[in-house]
Amino acid sequence: MTALSVNLNKIALLRNARGGGEPEVARAGRTCLEAGAHGLTVHPRPDARHARAEDVAVLAALCRQHGAEFNIEGNPFAPSRPGYPGLLALCEQARPAQVTLVPDADGQLTSDHGFDFHRDGEALRPLIAQFRSLGCRVSVFVDVGNPDVAMAAALGAHRIELYTGPYAEAFAAGGATSALDLAAATAQMAQSAGLEVNAGHDLDQANLGLFLSTVPDVREVSIGHALISEALYAGLDATVRAYRAIIETSAAL
Repeated sequence: MTALSVNLNKIALLRNARGGGEPEVARAGRTCLEAGAHGLTVHPRPDARHARAEDVAVLAALCRQHGAEFNIEGNPFAPSRPGYPGLLALCEQARPAQVTLVPDADGQLTSDHGFDFHRDGEALRPLIAQFRSLGCRVSVFVDVGNPDVAMAAALGAHRIELYTGPYAEAFAAGGATSALDLAAATAQMAQSAGLEVNAGHDLDQANLGLFLSTVPDVREVSIGHALISEALYAGLDATVRAYRAIIETSAAL
């Protein structure tokens, strides 16, 4: 069955907007895990506008207590700076089950594209080896339709994460068939190369079931913005349980 990892960045963003400690990121994470989430995700950016380095340590400990997976996302090329020790250093401290490498720039609002393996591959190779040496499963963010997705395996990655933003846009516009077919073909190409497949970005309760029932053997979905937005109305516990129900229904098809 597909694992649900809840991205807590929006909880951290809300806390940071006011200062202080509320809403508490660790309490939100605990609520998600107790409601059935299989793991937690954070993407601590260098400008610390969302999750911070101190959140990483707290959530890593929380996931260990619950026997859940912790996933840290980030740009492996971003240098360290005050308040941000760098992605590798964060993983050295927290030892997450998974690190997801994403090529986002410092000022980027959200992750919106995958790696160009021809351009970035040789720079990624030694970094992937370093993350693997920490015991992390390494996933790399890729665009659906990338013809070079199999290169991720040659670089040492264990998984890819399909960028599902275009699928979500197509679904909202009422015509997701082409986007789904392309996502399924990309997943199959990756799996043929020995890679496992994750997915994330703009997945929500409306579009998740169709995606999982069409794209084969998705191992994990990372969902943050939509889940936290929906939880404002329904509550965090109920929303996580609703996502679990969608995943379980898709697995039974």
